[in-house]
Amino acid sequence: MRGWLTPKPDPEFESKCVEVCALYHDAPAAAQQDVRTVSVDEMTGVQALERAAPDLPVQPGKVARREFEYVRHGTQTVIAAFDVATGQVTASVGETRTEQDYANFLDTLFASGAPTTKWRVIVDNLNTHVSQSVVCLVARMCNIEDDLGEKGKSGVLASKATREAFLRNHSHRITFHFTPKHASWLNQIEIWFSILARKLLRRASFTSREDLKARIEAFIAYFNRTLAKPFKWTMTGKPLAA
Repeated sequence: MRGWLTPKPDPEFESKCVEVCALYHDAPAAAQQDVRTVSVDEMTGVQALERAAPDLPVQPGKVARREFEYVRHGTQTVIAAFDVATGQVTASVGETRTEQDYANFLDTLFASGAPTTKWRVIVDNLNTHVSQSVVCLVARMCNIEDDLGEKGKSGVLASKATREAFLRNHSHRITFHFTPKHASWLNQIEIWFSILARKLLRRASFTSREDLKARIEAFIAYFNRTLAKPFKWTMTGKPLAA
């Protein structure tokens, strides 16, 4: 059996798609002007699985073989940002993926640039990406002293829509750009998560959550030293001519 998802049409699909693709193509030039373009998302439920016996490696005429039984030591969450212009990855590995976890990660990410650095952040439509914590963080880092209102009642914090509109504001030093609904595949960090899964997670055996965290962090450091490079993004987001 194969499953599929029937997407709910996003009336803004084409405009959002063109916007995100334009950011990718413009990222190298923007970086020269101290504008950083980053794709951000979370990889949740990364399992620390320890195999009951070592794998048997590939041999002539035989595929690699893996012990069926394993011990499950729990999970970790990876919150990561992929720098579109350089291919460098910044990440946080921890127990949870709460609103505050996400805001703390962004705080550290933005602090890695100069106080004048402009940020273009590409994210999907998860509710934590437009949370009160993120809005307050952006307001603080952009020196916005306006009254943000009260969550669920008034002002910028009134609703998800008002918070998203605030984060989209191009006059801010930090601007968020959202992929169309059901189109997380437009976010380049998803490509990097696939690299992490194929090169580390899929074939490894982890003795604990701490072991899993340490090896993910070691892989990220190795990736940034030896493998990091921008992805060649050819899609423009514009429909093909008839």
